[in-house]
Amino acid sequence: MKKTTGTDRSITSNWRPATRAVRAGTWRSEQGETSEALFLTSGYTYDDAATVAARFAGEAEGMTYSRLQNPTVAMCEERIASLEGAEACRMQATGMAAMTTALLCQLSAGDHVVAGRAAFGSCRWLVDTLLPKFGIETTIVDARDNSAWEAAIRPNTKVFFFETPANPTMDIADLAFICGLARAHGITSVVDNAFATAALQRPMEFGADVVAYSATKLMDGQGRVLAGAVCGSAQWINDVLLPFQRNTGPNCSPFNAWVVMKGLETLDLRAQRQSENALQVARAIEGRVPTMLHPGLPSHPQHDLATRQMDNFGPIFSFVVDGRAQAHAILDALELVDISNNIGDSKSLMCHPASTTHANMGEEGRDAMGVFEGMLRINVGLEDPLDVIEDLDQALGKAGL
Repeated sequence: MKKTTGTDRSITSNWRPATRAVRAGTWRSEQGETSEALFLTSGYTYDDAATVAARFAGEAEGMTYSRLQNPTVAMCEERIASLEGAEACRMQATGMAAMTTALLCQLSAGDHVVAGRAAFGSCRWLVDTLLPKFGIETTIVDARDNSAWEAAIRPNTKVFFFETPANPTMDIADLAFICGLARAHGITSVVDNAFATAALQRPMEFGADVVAYSATKLMDGQGRVLAGAVCGSAQWINDVLLPFQRNTGPNCSPFNAWVVMKGLETLDLRAQRQSENALQVARAIEGRVPTMLHPGLPSHPQHDLATRQMDNFGPIFSFVVDGRAQAHAILDALELVDISNNIGDSKSLMCHPASTTHANMGEEGRDAMGVFEGMLRINVGLEDPLDVIEDLDQALGKAGL
């Protein structure tokens, strides 16, 4: 494989994000292909025994096994790291594999984690259920409350873990404060940036140590594959995360990495257009619903903070109506927007978190994090926003709004 200018950080660091999304990390075979090659192989052959021994000893560059290295996956990892402004990245099989790996690779029994209350249901399960099973203590705080993070710190606190914007409440966490507080206390900050991606928000610019993704969402952008990614310093990725990953195996397949890489080429275009479409839709229906939760609207309590740390506000927002029955009535009346629990897709999708993504938390747990029975979450796609508005208008009308 021949590495191109896209692998030279002295060159790519001068490129703007949209260029990195298309060019960064590209390798080429002797065929000189323009589209990155897809290497569907689990293993590799070697010219001689000394070569393979040197590679396994870490004394020579080269592939050994696709659980450790694969050319297609490596290209995608380099591209994601370049977009994020990170030294290194490792892809995972799914977004939840990324979150699990980012936490478990650095935690042991007796450690303590502080996590934001508003999060994807499975992320809360990690914190509330899985980590305590291994003797890891956890504290849940309102991520919007800076003082709560400081008050939760213990001598054994090792990780801060949070999302911003949060799923599905759209809570905005103060990246600079929380990540700065973590560093001041020797705590590793892990930020789930799936709702924004590096196209709209780069947590490392605000001091985040680790950024984790469900690449299934905006990075792929068309609902085709499952994938995840974890970004950080080269030292952290290689010395902390990689030993866990190589021995537990939550790896991304080469095909899925290739699909994500193709999605990254249009990420900036999609993220910006979908953000614009979502804001237009939110403005159109804000007066029709009791509670609107879109960080791009002045009505959002953390609008100013979101404006400071995000380039745009993303395709996703939530709103709250009068209970589950009315929420389901809206979903059932949709004609264009699909009922789906996915996000980041180029198609507009809507779901009822209390009965889908956060169903396993129970009503009391959902209420505590602000996921109410009347909440609906929408991902606005690339359709004409006027068509989406018309569909929501008729659905809201049929539900009595």
